[in-house]
Amino acid sequence: MLQNNDEKISSFLFTAILPFLLIFIVYYGFQSSYVALKTMEKAPDFMFSSVYAYRVIPNFLSVYFTDFLSYFINTNLPGAKSFILKHGTIFYHSIFLINAVFFTASSVVLDKILKFSPNVLASDIRIRRLLQLVGFFVIAIVQYVPTNCDSLAVFFFLLGIYFSLKYYKFRKNIDLMMLCSTVFIATFVRETACLNIAFFGSLFFNYRNFKLSNFRFYRELLMVVFAFIIPYVGLRLIIQQEASLAEGFYLQQNFSSPFNLAGLLFGTIFLYFFYTICGTGERIVFKNFIILSVPYLGMITFVGLFWETRLFLPLILGGLVISSQNTHYLYKD
Repeated sequence: MLQNNDEKISSFLFTAILPFLLIFIVYYGFQSSYVALKTMEKAPDFMFSSVYAYRVIPNFLSVYFTDFLSYFINTNLPGAKSFILKHGTIFYHSIFLINAVFFTASSVVLDKILKFSPNVLASDIRIRRLLQLVGFFVIAIVQYVPTNCDSLAVFFFLLGIYFSLKYYKFRKNIDLMMLCSTVFIATFVRETACLNIAFFGSLFFNYRNFKLSNFRFYRELLMVVFAFIIPYVGLRLIIQQEASLAEGFYLQQNFSSPFNLAGLLFGTIFLYFFYTICGTGERIVFKNFIILSVPYLGMITFVGLFWETRLFLPLILGGLVISSQNTHYLYKD
């Protein structure tokens, strides 16, 4: 009983407290030179124009939680207001709190994933802890480009991975429906919800035994695809004024700027690292995931900046998960 309590305390400290401390250190230990979010009094106009206009859920939370936090501080903490504002605007604090909540929630989901069907490597709790710690630090490090949507997007991406693994192993329709619901909601957060399609497909696709007549594969995959396409297209039909598909075209900058090249190298090295610790079965899934993610990689190459290493984060986390999972059941006939 005592050991069980010790395990619960250890799990709580590692899964909940440590992620919160990491993101707290990132947001208040140093200030980003990339985005002046710390001095903004309210959600900036660019969050409601260009590609950011389609990120409805984080924009909604940014506006209304800032109002709530301002009211709460003025009503309940008037004496501490000067101290609070010394370390950032109320808008900045609201972004931190939102991201802290979803960062911690992401940690809980990642912990469940790593325990779901661990391979020989991840069967050792010490290795799982190390993998989880790597995931924490990667998520925290890329916050030098602070946004109001990345932590939410990571949470929904990991939640989608969890339901993908559950559905493939147990084939329960409820897990497929939960996956589709997760992807549907995640599309209102950020376009990276599409990578849940790539992860789901990587579990099913087996180039060695692939058959065009495998209708069930198409049916299941199409359900996930439509869960992304319906809200994606709907948002672009509804939100048209002052909105666009991308901020700009950055292909030349991505391969000429040393900063962007450093960002590309960062993402590549982490992906290669997780590939090297994969077993034979895991490497097949890993390759499938990267191949099916090519449209996303093409998108960030042309309209994203490699220096924003947060763009590689879903791919890195996907690689981390794949390297930890037992894939003996994935390629059965």
